[in-house]
Amino acid sequence: MRHRVAGRILSRNTKQRKSLLKGLANSVILNEKVTTTEAKAKAIRPYLEKLVTISKADSLQSRRRLIAKLGLQNSVNKLLEVIGPTFKDRPGGYLRITRLVPRAGDAARMVVVEFVEELSVPPKEVKEKIKAKEPKIKVEKKPSESKKSKAIKKVKVSAKKKENGKERKTKK
Repeated sequence: MRHRVAGRILSRNTKQRKSLLKGLANSVILNEKVTTTEAKAKAIRPYLEKLVTISKADSLQSRRRLIAKLGLQNSVNKLLEVIGPTFKDRPGGYLRITRLVPRAGDAARMVVVEFVEELSVPPKEVKEKIKAKEPKIKVEKKPSESKKSKAIKKVKVSAKKKENGKERKTKK
């Protein structure tokens, strides 16, 4: 029996459940509104409300705690610089769950999870600060090749021979 055991299982093992909660929380934070099933929404609400409470205090400790829970720097920045100050004076109840029509395929109860207050647009300085903290990714472009030559290279690379129990790629 599961007497006095908190939380919802959601038909997943522990790692999958934690990953699901982390992904849903990141989606709600970044998009400010997410459509999901009712069970997942009820599971994410306490998880996300605790994160918003932590984000009210913009300190190094709260930043590290949020990074440990969420994993995405963009989500943490938005929580600390936009969402936290918005809910600074509110004692709790940061999320709203609104019911929708059931899903067509399996008749699952669908809901929208969103923040209660309209998130204020951050000032220009904060936007620049957020952009400066985002990691910059450089993409090197290779000279374009024709589709036919790409297909030939793939065939050459994928062709393998077994020789003395070892596999090796052949070059033609």
